[in-house]
Amino acid sequence: MSTLLFLLVFFQALGALVGAITAVWSELAYVRAMRDGRLDAAERAYLDGIAKGLRFGMPFLLLASLALVIVAYVLHAAPQPALTASYWAFMTLALLIIGTSFALSRRRVSFALGSAGVFAAWWFLVFLTLGRLPALSFGAAAALYVVAAALLYGALRYARLLASLKL
Repeated sequence: MSTLLFLLVFFQALGALVGAITAVWSELAYVRAMRDGRLDAAERAYLDGIAKGLRFGMPFLLLASLALVIVAYVLHAAPQPALTASYWAFMTLALLIIGTSFALSRRRVSFALGSAGVFAAWWFLVFLTLGRLPALSFGAAAALYVVAAALLYGALRYARLLASLKL
């Protein structure tokens, strides 16, 4: 049973890492395409990268999480995952990534804000999956995400500004 748990945690972490790496790759593609002055092509390249991350990373992440919940139920683990704040922060971030990516593709949210939110959420999921965050309440995790997204928004805006300058 420990081998199964290890594999499930591995696939959960793999899904989070794939999503985070595609978010970084998409941001680099956006900055590279923005140097040419064609923002529409750059936005499309960014959204394609996010779509690849969703298509490959999110199924690994969510299916492994579901399997871990089922295994915890079968083994009568205490506490059950649905009773922990980190589980709900994890699921909320996964839904936030899906919803924000959908809103970005339909142009319902500003590109700068949506891309920073997705970028921060993927990396937050990586840190949650790898256990690199301390035990936080749901409210503290949400506040930490908002602060991280705001800082990334500023950093990405500045990086895009520097990339758009003709030096």
